[in-house]
Amino acid sequence: MKSIIIFIISILISTTAWGQISNSAFDQTLSDKLGADQFGMKMYVFVILKTGDNKTQEKSFTDSCFAGHMANMERLSKANQLIVAGPFGKNEADFRGLFILNVKTIKEASTLLETDPAIKSNLLKAELYPWYGSAALPEYLDAHNKIWKTKP
Repeated sequence: MKSIIIFIISILISTTAWGQISNSAFDQTLSDKLGADQFGMKMYVFVILKTGDNKTQEKSFTDSCFAGHMANMERLSKANQLIVAGPFGKNEADFRGLFILNVKTIKEASTLLETDPAIKSNLLKAELYPWYGSAALPEYLDAHNKIWKTKP
């Protein structure tokens, strides 16, 4: 009986070892720098920006808020806190844009979004969701900064 149990345990251990795939290109230093887990992933906060309830037509006010919105995005990007941003095309859901914030919690993301004038003035409203993605996502920012000719 003891030999059968040892045989079963050895089969289970060898089967588990066969099922795992090791990455020969694994870079521990980079993984640690990016905060990756064993799968090369980490938590972010995914933000959907929608049209807010403030429907003011005062052009100088909205221009000022959206200029502040763009400046805030630039600041967050330089601080490696905003790693993806972009507008949506016209849609029926009132989606205006998206952010992926390089923070782990909704609370941290909310604190960052409080610095955005367009959100503070309710021209935009933000929906926040925890999102699990590649820890390497921030690495694309260096490449992006080498391919644009003019700022939008």
